[in-house]
Amino acid sequence: MGWLRRNWVWLAFGLVVLFLVAQVVWWMLFQRQYIQQNLEYAGTAWLQEAALVQRLWAATQPEQRGALRQELRQAFPHLEVEGERVYVRPERLAAYRAEQMRHLRMLAFEVPVFLLVMLLGLLIIAQSLRREQEYKRRQQNFLLAASHEFRTPLSTLRLLVQTLLLRELPVEKQRRYLEHMSQEIDRLEELSERLLATSRLSQGLGQVRPERQDLNQVVEHCLNRQKGVLEARGARLHFEPSPQPVPVDLDPEAFGLVLSNLLDNAVKYSPQAEKPIWIRVKSEGHRARLEVEDRGVGLPRGQIQQIFEPFYRAGEEQTRHTRGLGLGLYLVRAISELMGGSVEAQALPQGARFVLRLPLAQPLPEAQPERSPA
Repeated sequence: MGWLRRNWVWLAFGLVVLFLVAQVVWWMLFQRQYIQQNLEYAGTAWLQEAALVQRLWAATQPEQRGALRQELRQAFPHLEVEGERVYVRPERLAAYRAEQMRHLRMLAFEVPVFLLVMLLGLLIIAQSLRREQEYKRRQQNFLLAASHEFRTPLSTLRLLVQTLLLRELPVEKQRRYLEHMSQEIDRLEELSERLLATSRLSQGLGQVRPERQDLNQVVEHCLNRQKGVLEARGARLHFEPSPQPVPVDLDPEAFGLVLSNLLDNAVKYSPQAEKPIWIRVKSEGHRARLEVEDRGVGLPRGQIQQIFEPFYRAGEEQTRHTRGLGLGLYLVRAISELMGGSVEAQALPQGARFVLRLPLAQPLPEAQPERSPA
């Protein structure tokens, strides 16, 4: 009964489809039988008319038959009088039969088209219902995840503050508590920034301020800034820069958010204690290529494109062990597109690889030495 209550919409949809197919099949069979009856009735009725006209013709005086012939042609165009014999004109009977068969062929064409259009419309409605159900599921997962993500650091902060207020602690322990509090505040700030960035992008207010940068240097700067936090979570970063400068036009702050989300995703879905992550910068034709590769749980089959949708997270929130709001990869894709780039997810035999491509800019001209006045 639980399954029936959860899927009553799809059950009703299936019943509608079955009723529609049955109704169309019955309609086709009824029309076919109706046309066959019309053909049989017309043949029998015309023969009876020919017999009656034959009697009338035989009872009519020869001098009056000329006028009777004209009246018969007007009243019974399908009959022909030849001498003393009245018969049904074969061409008229064949024409009537052909016309009825044309109607039958027209129905045989129109009925499948009608059925196809109706089923296509029902399929579109079914897809809309499925998307709506998926959206509601994601919305519920997002609310559960958001409440969990905000409640955890707030609970930790409250506990640490109460401990500091109620107990005298050594200076070193106070320092550790304060550092822990600072980390939790950073975590809350990061969550807030992701929500604000998502809100701006969804309202079309997302903007980037591109600057000419060497991608090697930008990535190295971001890694140095996040290295401590990532290594504390077990990450082992392996940076492989391009041997040549890779000039790109990007917003350093926006790009920092993109790389931060990719690294956080790699660490989050690597359950082992030591989490190796490779970051590679390359030139690929007219585009710069950034790779973030891990050896984690990999990507779910058939969900590679869905992972970039907002609030999408595989599984149910109650049984999920990884934290997050389902916004990280959505922000990666949206911000990359704002900078004129693209992002792609690749499933590996073990782990996953995310590839970010950005337009390759022309190298900056070298500064010419200033001439001193003579």
